[in-house]
Amino acid sequence: MAAPVEKKVTAATVAAYLGSTGLLAVLTAIQDNSGLVGGLPDGLEPFVLALVPTAITFVSGWAARHTHRDPAGV
Repeated sequence: MAAPVEKKVTAATVAAYLGSTGLLAVLTAIQDNSGLVGGLPDGLEPFVLALVPTAITFVSGWAARHTHRDPAGV
């Protein structure tokens, strides 16, 4: 029998999906509004904006609990 998927992996996967769909649409709109990221050099803007979904994925994976596993490996 296969081991269950860690809750941390599931949480990070869901966050990555949500961050890459709806949130990226919002970030694109923000990027088009030069007042919100206008202080950044043009070449740096996409990289800074890409940190938002990355941070969401990291925090969700970090905050999720570990899946309990039997020490015997069964």
